[in-house]
Amino acid sequence: MNSKIIADSCCDLNKELKEKLKVDLVPLSIEIGDYNLRDDENLDTMELIQLMKDSHKAPKTSCPSPGEYMEKFQGEDNIFVVTLSSALSGSYNSAMLAKKMIIDNLEDKKNKFIHIFDSLSASIGQTLISIKIHELIEKNLENHIIVEKVNNYIKEMKTFFILESLDNLVKSGRLSKIKGKIASTLNIKPIMGEDGAGNIREVEKIRGSKKAFRRLAEIIGEQGEKFEEKIIGIAHCNALEKAKELKEEILKRYNFKDIIIVETAGISTVYANNGGIIIAF
Repeated sequence: MNSKIIADSCCDLNKELKEKLKVDLVPLSIEIGDYNLRDDENLDTMELIQLMKDSHKAPKTSCPSPGEYMEKFQGEDNIFVVTLSSALSGSYNSAMLAKKMIIDNLEDKKNKFIHIFDSLSASIGQTLISIKIHELIEKNLENHIIVEKVNNYIKEMKTFFILESLDNLVKSGRLSKIKGKIASTLNIKPIMGEDGAGNIREVEKIRGSKKAFRRLAEIIGEQGEKFEEKIIGIAHCNALEKAKELKEEILKRYNFKDIIIVETAGISTVYANNGGIIIAF
């Protein structure tokens, strides 16, 4: 099948997954003060972390333009696209507009298939969706069957993350300076998650990083089932040892089909900030 997977740059991949999935990434942009960064292979995430720390303002992100998506839609006949949650970014709407512009200008519309998946997630959630699409393409399934199965996968998928730093929440005004100061003083680590519609919700507040990670491991058991059929993904922002420790804790408790670890690229680094961990399963 003449197919291609496209994702915006919030889809975090390690070297092995890049080679296996060949996902074509469409970069978002990041603005921090006077700096404008493109979230591509040239972005230095450690520099990004330092810029966020030094800035008095919260970073801003911009989605790809429809034109950037249109360029990626050229070539292959069957295109599957995975975007950031439409509740968090305009990336999905931009991709949808690009699809309309491409299809409307085709004389023979039967020979071009483009489907845009709203991940209702981010980061490693998009990664797992891309893996699922790749598996189904490899099985030579019809496009409508792939779409149906992936949509069901998205509905069942769970995403959670732990923030080590609350700086960006305070700078953006989503968390008051007083509450941020109290949380920092008491070493409170919020466990966040998606609400099923792609929005971010607070799951629990835990005092201390180790307790928060143990609680996160427990939540996996409370929220999931049939682990032997599933892959769990862990994305980390400059926190490889934490990710490895979490993987070991998961291995002790559950029998997932596989556990993958990736490092956050630019957009996910903005969301997770230094030390943050994101999981999806």
